[in-house]
Amino acid sequence: MGISKLIGLKAITLLMVFAYIRKTSFAIFSIPLLHASLVSFLVAIVSHPSINLPLLFGKTSDGSFPLWSIFLFGPYLLFVRVFVTLRRFVSREPSYSEICEGVYVGGWPSSLDKLPPGDPAIIDCTCELPRNRDMLKNAYLCVPTWDTRAPQPEEIESAVRWASRKRAQKVPVFIHCAFGHGRSVAVVCALLVALGVAENWKNAEEIIRGRRPCIRMNSLHRKHLEAWSKNRLSPKKNEEMGVSSVILSGASENLRQKRSQSKR
Repeated sequence: MGISKLIGLKAITLLMVFAYIRKTSFAIFSIPLLHASLVSFLVAIVSHPSINLPLLFGKTSDGSFPLWSIFLFGPYLLFVRVFVTLRRFVSREPSYSEICEGVYVGGWPSSLDKLPPGDPAIIDCTCELPRNRDMLKNAYLCVPTWDTRAPQPEEIESAVRWASRKRAQKVPVFIHCAFGHGRSVAVVCALLVALGVAENWKNAEEIIRGRRPCIRMNSLHRKHLEAWSKNRLSPKKNEEMGVSSVILSGASENLRQKRSQSKR
């Protein structure tokens, strides 16, 4: 179930509870429920693929949330953090998995023990979870994306180039979302192709699944990876066409010169 439907159901439930409590002698306690319901409705709307506004929470490039966001969306952001923590505790899933040398994928690093070794550079694919203050020394790139959604093809390419530069410097790279199942996996698929570890993103998905069996990419992740793959090939084709044009024009020029010499 996508985030829009899931949060939409949550919003309806909260609104029903608000309506019930409002009729009791504890009506004053219903106000926070109304606020939470309205926020959930807003999230359900703007997270829909037709709108897709992950900057709703105002998450900054350094991974923090401004005060106005904490004031408006604090209860929702807190709910997400608690939910992620509890779900990971129950699942007992590894916090991260090494896919190839120096490339890791996993869930939100809520503490230093959830971070891979070697002071890795971090690519954060969440829009709803904060960067841990203990990790400010690590190189960081934020690619804000809704849960169950996918980074845009151009965002995938930007993240791949950033990660490739880090790997060229022998710096390990950790790409994460909330659980390391979807958003982050899409970026890692592209990175494996760029690094020459996989021939294409489909092959990369299988490689990642072999290291982290719990991954669950959806149709939107695959659609954006396919678009990224096609766009990535275009410059190469254009370059090849450019080289071919130069060769052909050079050959034509040589042929004209030979003909003119033979006429003389």
